[in-house]
Amino acid sequence: MAFRTDAFIFQTLILIHPMTVEHVLVIPTPVFHKVGHFQGFCDDTDKYLEVILDPQHASYRPRPEMEQDPTFKQLIPYCVFRCNGEVFYYQRGTAQGETRLHAKRSVGVGGHVSTLDLNSHLSPYLEGMRREIEEEVDIESGWAEECVGLINDDETEVGKVHLGIVHIFDLEYPKVTPREKSMINAGFAPPSELVRQMDEFETWSQICLKYLAELEAE
Repeated sequence: MAFRTDAFIFQTLILIHPMTVEHVLVIPTPVFHKVGHFQGFCDDTDKYLEVILDPQHASYRPRPEMEQDPTFKQLIPYCVFRCNGEVFYYQRGTAQGETRLHAKRSVGVGGHVSTLDLNSHLSPYLEGMRREIEEEVDIESGWAEECVGLINDDETEVGKVHLGIVHIFDLEYPKVTPREKSMINAGFAPPSELVRQMDEFETWSQICLKYLAELEAE
C-alpha cells in the first residue's frame, strides 16, 4: 500500500499560512464513485487503494469543513483486533470526539490521517493508522495485519463524509487495553455473539460484524 505526498511543499504552505485547524486526508467523492460506488462492505482492496491513496486525488483539507461536505470522503483506517476467533469491542463514552457516535458500541479502532502524519519514514496513511492505534489502545501482544476491505455508508450523516479502510490485526494474545477514557466496557467476543446485539453498534461496526461473522462461519 503506497501513499506519497510532497511534504516539503505542504510544510512550506503551513509556514506561509499558519493553520490552527486540523487538516485531514480526503478524496473527492466523485473519484470514489468513478472507481465503483458501493454501499456496505467491499473486499476488493486492490481496486480501490491504488486510486484513493494516490496523491493525484488525495489532499489535506480542514476537518470542520469536511465533516459537513459530502463532496469529499475522509479516509479512515478502521482497525479490528482479533484473537482466536474473538474480536475486540468497546463502547464509546461521552468524552469521544464524534458526538454522533456517543453511547454506540464499536469493533473498530482508528481515526483521521492528518498533516501530523507527514513527518515519518512511513507513508502518511500508515503513520496515521499507527498513531491512532497508539493513542487509543495498548496492545501487549504480537500481531499480523491484513487490509481486508472498505466500508462505505451513505445512509447516515457520519457515513456520507467518511470512507473506512478495514485492517484486521490477528493477535497472539487477547491483550488490548483502552487508553482513552472515551472507550469503556471493552472486551473480546465471537462475531456471531456480537451480531445478536447488532442494534447496539455503530453502523460501520454493524457492516464489519456481518463480514466477520461470515468469516467465522466458513
